[in-house]
Amino acid sequence: MRTVCWARWATCALVPSTVISSIVISAVVIPATANPASAERRRRSLSDCTSFAQTDAGDDKVAFTIHNACTMPVDCSVSWRVVCAPESRTRRASHPASAKLSVAEGGSQATLASAAACGDDAWTIDSVAWTCRPNKD
Repeated sequence: MRTVCWARWATCALVPSTVISSIVISAVVIPATANPASAERRRRSLSDCTSFAQTDAGDDKVAFTIHNACTMPVDCSVSWRVVCAPESRTRRASHPASAKLSVAEGGSQATLASAAACGDDAWTIDSVAWTCRPNKD
């Protein structure tokens, strides 16, 4: 008789847990598939349509170029640091610089980082960073 009682209890405990889990599963699945257009309305980031390139431009210059494939103009900024005599303890000098660029829809803009301030010393350009924001105009 105890076996029958135990079996009834197990069955009674199993039914509500099955019902609850199917409700939870359907609650999770239905909203995700109910509106497929919501995935299309996801907010795009400027990083999806802007890109940055860095190329040597002579012996003492580097060109930083921002390409804009967005459907709007963007305002960008590029910053960098020129380090003269990076291996020297006494002559080492750091020169931070930056530039602001307005890049039209589908266009590109470039700026040059120059190590002319270093003269004949060795140099490096580091700490390069760039950001873009939608043009407010």
